[in-house]
Amino acid sequence: MQTAHFSALEAKHASLDARIADEEGRPAPDQTVIADLKKRKLRLKEEMTVAAH
Repeated sequence: MQTAHFSALEAKHASLDARIADEEGRPAPDQTVIADLKKRKLRLKEEMTVAAH
């Protein structure tokens, strides 16, 4: 069973995925923005791992 906290983390993770895809799809993607979004996504993934246990 998922908690509300875990569901919120999943939603944020999916949102970051979409933002990364949007940025990568631009004619001149900003690699600094992409790197920041990926770091945030990784931190969320780590938090999701902890929350799942």
